[in-house]
Formats: sequence, C-alpha cells, structure tokens
Amino acid sequence: MLFSEDLGSYDETVGFRGPTACKAAGISYRQLDYWARTSLVEPTVRGAKGSGSQRLYSFRDILVLKVVKRLLDTGVSLQQIRSAVGALRLRGMEDLTRLTLMSDGASVYECTSPNEVIDLVQGGQGVFGIAVGRVWREVEATLASMPAEHAALDGSSQPDTFPEDELSARRARRRKKNAG
Repeated sequence: MLFSEDLGSYDETVGFRGPTACKAAGISYRQLDYWARTSLVEPTVRGAKGSGSQRLYSFRDILVLKVVKRLLDTGVSLQQIRSAVGALRLRGMEDLTRLTLMSDGASVYECTSPNEVIDLVQGGQGVFGIAVGRVWREVEATLASMPAEHAALDGSSQPDTFPEDELSARRARRRKKNAG
C-alpha cells in the first residue's frame, strides 16, 4: 500500500520529549539536538528556551525525523534531505500519508501516484522508496506506549507528569521537596 493510507489525525498540542522522539525515530539524542540546532527538524509543540527547558516534538515532527533517518541510511546527502524536509513542511498531514519518497541516492522525488513511481523506475536507475504512510504506522505503534505531554496555551506543559529519564525524575522530586 503505497498511496491509499487511511490514517488517524493527531492533536498538535500533544508533544513528546527528546528521548521519546529519539526512540520512536531510531536516532541518537546527539542527532536530534544537531538537527534542531541546524533547523533541519525543529520541535513544533515547544522549542528549547534556555537551560533546562524541554523540547516537545509533535507526531508530525517525529514522522519527519524517521523519514530523515531512512534517507540518511540509504546514502542521501544531508543537503538533499534538507530540500526534501522543506517540501514536507509545506504539506498537510493528509498529504503526507499519500506520499512516497523515492531516491536514486542523489536526488529525492515525491510521488503521489503509482504512475509517478513507474516513471522513475523505468528511468533505468536503481531507486528506493519510502512510503510515508507506512512510516506513519510505525511511529504511531512506537509512540502508543510512550509518555506524551499536552502543551498549555501559554507554551508551558504539564510539569513532569511522565518523567521518562533519571534527570527528569530527580527534578520532579526536588520540586516536590521544595514545594512541601
């Protein structure tokens, strides 16, 4: 199923912390941090604001992170990936589910119909494809068992409702101790 995906929608105020985004996308925290600092994939629920603040990545952000990882794994240059991510940012979520990214290792092509894929393959070069709808389902399954946070209208979030790492757990204990 390359193009006929019927996938759910996601609340854009729900975000996932960096470690969760890394696990779901299959990347290291160092990659996530670098990609955020260089504006390849920035968190859209909440960006980092000063020391100790937590970035929150939306479902769409994590989907794009996983697509970037797949493109890197197949040898596509970071420059080409930046162009592809720029095009992905312009699309709505429903458009993404119907999209297959194809690459010959040098360029990335968007295909929205089986005929476009056939045209690329008939060009004679070896190509690979990433069905974004399939990646969507993988990310969805991974995130189903992971903690998420709701961003408040003022840009904050529920503080440490789901501490997922030792540092977050320590901060939560310290805040609780100081408050009481």
